[in-house]
Amino acid sequence: MPDSKPDSKVDVLIIGSGHSGGMAAKVLCEQGISCLMLNAGPIVDVQKDTETRPAYSLPYRGFKEPGRLPHVFQSNEFNANTWVDEQEVPYTYAADQPYNWVRVRLFGGRSLFWSRQSFRLSDYEFKAKSHDGFGEDWPISLADLAPYYARVEEIFRVQGKTEGLPQYPDGNFVPDDGAWCGAMERLSAAGRKASIPVCRQRRSLGRDGLASSVNLLLPDAVRTGKLQAIPNVVVRQLTTDRNTGLVNEVHFVDRLSRREMSVKARVVVLAAGTLESTRLLLNSGLANSSGVLGHYLVDQVYGAGIVCSVPEARNGKSTDALMDGGALIPRFRNLGKPAKDFLRGYALNVYSSTHAMDPRNFATYGADLQQKLASYHGSGLSMGIMGEVLPRYENHVSINKDVVDAWGIPVLHIAASYTDNEKNLTRDAVDTSIELAESAGFEVLSKNYEPNPPGYSIHELGTCRMGNDAKTSVLNPWGQSHDIRNLVVVDGSSFVSGGWQNPTMTITALAMRAAEHLAEQMRQGAV
Repeated sequence: MPDSKPDSKVDVLIIGSGHSGGMAAKVLCEQGISCLMLNAGPIVDVQKDTETRPAYSLPYRGFKEPGRLPHVFQSNEFNANTWVDEQEVPYTYAADQPYNWVRVRLFGGRSLFWSRQSFRLSDYEFKAKSHDGFGEDWPISLADLAPYYARVEEIFRVQGKTEGLPQYPDGNFVPDDGAWCGAMERLSAAGRKASIPVCRQRRSLGRDGLASSVNLLLPDAVRTGKLQAIPNVVVRQLTTDRNTGLVNEVHFVDRLSRREMSVKARVVVLAAGTLESTRLLLNSGLANSSGVLGHYLVDQVYGAGIVCSVPEARNGKSTDALMDGGALIPRFRNLGKPAKDFLRGYALNVYSSTHAMDPRNFATYGADLQQKLASYHGSGLSMGIMGEVLPRYENHVSINKDVVDAWGIPVLHIAASYTDNEKNLTRDAVDTSIELAESAGFEVLSKNYEPNPPGYSIHELGTCRMGNDAKTSVLNPWGQSHDIRNLVVVDGSSFVSGGWQNPTMTITALAMRAAEHLAEQMRQGAV
């Protein structure tokens, strides 16, 4: 614990320990800068803090307790303590605008649960306005971020295959030269007929079974001797010096004892996650001369898609060579000829399995259902959307002063909904999936045109966006606040648009770039 007297000061204080905070700590500490990291949750010791119990010994037999964590679809009775308790840290929304905000307050944050899909944004995303006229371009391009992407991909050991597609930029890959399963080969052939690319997935291999901040980034920072970390502290407010306007102090509370503390810092780096970082700035009344802080919230459309059966894999004929594999269909709409009723595009995640199929895919019951489950076992193939959501001013977050969390901090009110653009995009994705599946000779068992509520993708982005114009953005192209030069934001809140891609590689590359720029500014005395 650092000296918290008013005259004590740390060089850089980092709030958050996930992929963005971990990367900032790694870069800054390796350049000789001392950092203090604050995290709202505990450090997890898997051996000490977990136990194995049979489902029958639990009150709800391993299923979710009714009414608990209603917005966390991944939760169950075995892992309920992993997620932020919505009774302890609530948020609000209008009844007709539900939002799923999935949070983790453990050391390492949501990096501990990352699905590892590893993509670069393309200039169809970075320069989207130039392409279709909607929204704003990012103040950077793929060329600006490409060197950082390459270094991040090396750290995370991203496996992939070079495809040569401008909308699906190639990277610094561990080569993926393995055989593709028969179902994916057939889907690929159907895609070629329709001029739709069917590609290999790109995924971080990580190390030792994990691809998180706690095993790939923070250990490097710790080894320098320049990093201190305090778990179990909830940051309440940032304050500024009256004379300089710079951030000078961070106020926080011990999560367990409720003791109030503060620490002074030369620089503050926000890496608490899109909505938590924005919540902190809004509660602090800072960095909003533009009036756009909290606005332009985006995520990605998830949930809609189809489930199929591969006929040759039925009746005990399923094999790994036929069914064990996946594919990624990257965006193919609105690259040249515009679609008639939506902007931007979507990708399709494809998975096949040798396992049992979900009974909900069959419109029957009783003995007939049992017969179908046995016959169709191991023949399942699914296709699901990852769709771009347009950044709109009206999709925003604000502070609800009438509701506070367990530490008395006002919570967020989230106002976000999908428009006809997202709905039309989703319909096109499902219709295209059906066409490809049927062309490949698969039987379509079920189809869902209804996307899940906003937030479900767990890819909330924007609300603190970067830009060259301080009147229309919160951050400059290096993640520095336009208003407060010693305040840097390195998480997904800086995004100008979201694209269809899992954002982790972009968040981490931006954090690396911002931290290196900050280190140079500190050496020059500019910050």
